[in-house]
Amino acid sequence: SGGVDFEGVAAVQELLKVMRTIDDRIVHELNTTVPTASFAGKIDASQTCKQLYESLREAHASRDRVIKNCIAQTSSVVKQLREEREKNLDDLTLLKQLRKEQTKLKWMQSELNVEEVVNDRSWKVFNERCRI
Repeated sequence: SGGVDFEGVAAVQELLKVMRTIDDRIVHELNTTVPTASFAGKIDASQTCKQLYESLREAHASRDRVIKNCIAQTSSVVKQLREEREKNLDDLTLLKQLRKEQTKLKWMQSELNVEEVVNDRSWKVFNERCRI
């Protein structure tokens, strides 16, 4: 599972926040070190662009892994709780636990959408700066 504790939503949120700062740094670097198209002839930006491309790809892939691992793990917990719930319909503790896990699952799935927005923004800046 990559050594991440999926119990605490707050912990995963914090982890993703930290992991997403990489995009902010790369966007900043693109804006400061890679000149706009008008200067592109004077500076060889291709090396910088290559490195930043790799960094972005790596960052996006690792966040994707974290989120998808969380989703897979939580999905199996939800499935298990659902099965138990069918056998014990009057167990309220079980119902509460199931609802909590379902909420966590919904949150994680929405993180995939957040990820898409963050990634799109980064690639947009990358493509503007690195049209080489």
